[in-house]
Amino acid sequence: MKKSRIGKAFAALALAGFVLTACGGNTGSDETKGSSDVLSVVAAYSSAIEEPWDGVIHEALQEMADAGEITYKYIDKVGYASGAFERALRQIAEEDKPAIIMGDSFGNEESARKVALDYPDIAFVMGSGGGPAEPNFSVFDNWIHEPAYVSGILAGSLTKTNIIGIVGGIPVPEVNRIVNAFIAGAQSVNPKVEAKINFINSWFDPTAAKEAALSQISAGADILFAERAGVIEAAAEKGLLSFGNQMDQKATAPESVVTSNVWNMRPTIKYILAQVKAGSYTSQDLKDFSMVAKGGATLAEINTGVTGGIPADVVAKATAALDAIKSGALRVDINEGVPAGSVTK
Repeated sequence: MKKSRIGKAFAALALAGFVLTACGGNTGSDETKGSSDVLSVVAAYSSAIEEPWDGVIHEALQEMADAGEITYKYIDKVGYASGAFERALRQIAEEDKPAIIMGDSFGNEESARKVALDYPDIAFVMGSGGGPAEPNFSVFDNWIHEPAYVSGILAGSLTKTNIIGIVGGIPVPEVNRIVNAFIAGAQSVNPKVEAKINFINSWFDPTAAKEAALSQISAGADILFAERAGVIEAAAEKGLLSFGNQMDQKATAPESVVTSNVWNMRPTIKYILAQVKAGSYTSQDLKDFSMVAKGGATLAEINTGVTGGIPADVVAKATAALDAIKSGALRVDINEGVPAGSVTK
């Protein structure tokens, strides 16, 4: 990755702690921007790219930049202070004039939509809990409730105490549906499963997430679901099994992570790139491209090398469920209500 600070135009962002980073072999020269084959994409992330949700988007864009398919720059850690996200987007639109602006507008919805209206010739493609807005504001989200259900099947089959711990960020619909699917999967194979659920009221606070997980372990949980970062470390310290989220997190603790609910942004991005290149882009809900059917959601390889191993019949049960989801034979209900019995910090 090559990093550069972009001139005086971004001085205000730099002073505010924002650094625009250019990624890949091509940093967006005038020659490249004029190419009909290579589009410029700039992303604005509220959180650090180390946070898995934003990290998934960044990883996909970075991969495409490395392959020469796009030019890519980003700002992360923009945060939620009044006006910060709007200023970041306006700087990007005015100075970079990219074909596409991506990012996450959760917590900054009004700002993102306001700026998009002022730049109708730029495709705004944002992670959002709302719907699309004409003429140019498209939305996406991580619809990974399907692999979460399969992870739950594994968890319900592997727990010995019948208590699973789940640590989430904020109990909004987008998080709730993943947590509820995980619980539903666990209880589908083990009705005795009890879920202890804590929301840390933050999108990225690994310390708080780890503390919540350790508390759940003290209360008898022997399986942990890391909806947020920090939980896997707690499970690994105690020699327990865990499940990752958003991306394959096996590398965090190979002895602990059974599998992860993987969100793949590549189908979404490739679709948008094709639309913009063809001149047919319009505002739309990109939900389908983050589902199992279109390759936007999947389950990471089941890690049979975890502590204690995983019985072959349990692996087979989970694999069969995932295959049934892919074929349409199994439909995972979407439940976006706050999980029963959950505690929010």
